[in-house]
Amino acid sequence: MDKCEVVLCGANAYEQKYYFNRDFDKIPESIKEELHIICVLFTEEVGGIFTMGFNGDGELIMTTQASDEDYLYDDIGAGLLINKIRTTRQELLESLSLFYRVFMGERNDTCS
Repeated sequence: MDKCEVVLCGANAYEQKYYFNRDFDKIPESIKEELHIICVLFTEEVGGIFTMGFNGDGELIMTTQASDEDYLYDDIGAGLLINKIRTTRQELLESLSLFYRVFMGERNDTCS
């Protein structure tokens, strides 16, 4: 990620781990649980590593990557699943972007 990008959460299919950035503890528990489910289900379905975060403009970004040895990683499926998340969880993603700009934006003023 770029130095101006901030990771919100992510899941790693290789290590079977989930990460949530504690800088975002103000997010309600129900939203944290929903993010956890989204990330874990993503890696269960397509493999690899999936992260959600914010760019320097406060927009929510989703990235995925796979190790070179992962021949089962579904690159096309990953793109389709990201698009599905953007469509079905649009309200959640917009709310997270707004939360970031309001509560966390001042931390990234050096990126502007």
